[in-house]
Amino acid sequence: MSMQVNVIGNLTRDPELRFTKGGDAVANLSVAVNERVKDGDVWVDGEASYYDVKVWRKLAENTVEHLRKGDRVVVIGKMKIEKYEARDGEQKQKPVVTADEVAESLRFKGTGSRPEPAAAISDDIPPF
Repeated sequence: MSMQVNVIGNLTRDPELRFTKGGDAVANLSVAVNERVKDGDVWVDGEASYYDVKVWRKLAENTVEHLRKGDRVVVIGKMKIEKYEARDGEQKQKPVVTADEVAESLRFKGTGSRPEPAAAISDDIPPF
């Protein structure tokens, strides 16, 4: 069973690209999500949660090309519980998000000021 999720946070490392034996690209990401809590009159970072994300095929290649550690991202996908064997041989489980969409968040990008408008175009040149 899987559950649709939205994860918004910061990449904890550069995305890692690998290829399956069949040649499909897969990127692994780790996203940190900080809860914001109010401490008196001030908002502060609370406890962080970390999410493992798998991204497949062309989206994986685009993710690795355009995103870096520290970038704020929006991930939409399905969360599943994956089973794996730990180094000590013990069977374990962990939640993993398989991404349908990955995008850079622009919420905190830049200085917040709008760019200057483009220079005016002469009236004798059509606008198309």
